[in-house]
Amino acid sequence: MTFLGRVPIICLVTDRQRLPAARGGDGPACEGLVELARAAGRAGVDIVQVRERGLRDRALLRLVERIVGAVAGTGTRVVVNDRVDIAIAAGAAGVHLKSGGPAPMRVRAIVPAGYLIGCSVRGPDDVRTAEHVDGLDYAICGTVFESASKPGRRPLGLAGLAAVVRAAPLPVLAIGGVEAGNAAGIAGTGAAGVAAIGFFADACGRRGPAGVVDGAEALRRAFDKG
Repeated sequence: MTFLGRVPIICLVTDRQRLPAARGGDGPACEGLVELARAAGRAGVDIVQVRERGLRDRALLRLVERIVGAVAGTGTRVVVNDRVDIAIAAGAAGVHLKSGGPAPMRVRAIVPAGYLIGCSVRGPDDVRTAEHVDGLDYAICGTVFESASKPGRRPLGLAGLAAVVRAAPLPVLAIGGVEAGNAAGIAGTGAAGVAAIGFFADACGRRGPAGVVDGAEALRRAFDKG
C-alpha cells in the first residue's frame, strides 16, 4: 500500500540546529533550510516535513512559505509539524501530527480536500485502532536505529518496525538513524519508505545541494535492493 505513486517514499525532516548555519542564529539557519528544501525538490524527495521548534509564529509562517516556494514546480510536498493553522496559511500540502495529538479525522474535517496527513508512531498499539489511523495517509515510525535526534531512546530495531508495518493499514516510513547502509533492511520489513533528519543535513553540510541529491539516490538504490 503506497501513496504518491511509488516506493520508496522519501521524507526529509528539517532541523535547523543540525545545519552548519545554525551557529549564526535562526536567520542564517532558516536560510539554510530553504536551500536544503530546494535541493530536496531537485532530488525528487517526496515530502519535506518542517519540524522547527522554538520559532515564533510569524517566523515559522515565513519559513514554511519560503520552503513551499523553494519546491514549487517539483513533486515534493511540504508538511508542517503540528501546526495546522500555519500549514494552511502558508500553502503547505499537509500536516504531520505528533503521537498522542488530535485524532486525524478531526483534523481531516477542517483541512482542504486532498490534504496530506501523517502521524508519528512508536509501536503497534499506535496503529491498531480506527481512532489513531482513520484519516491518515501515512505514519512515520521510530526511533528504528540509534539517532542523534533522540539520544537515550531505546531503538525499535528492524523487528519492532516490522511489527508496526504488520499492524498498520497504511504506509509506514522508518525514521531514526536511517542511512543508505540500512535502507535495504528497512525495505525488508515491508515499510513504504524512510524519513531522515541527520542523513540529509550532514550530506548538505559536506557537499551542499549535490550531497542531498546523491543521498536521496543512494537511499533509493539501497531500498530497492531490499
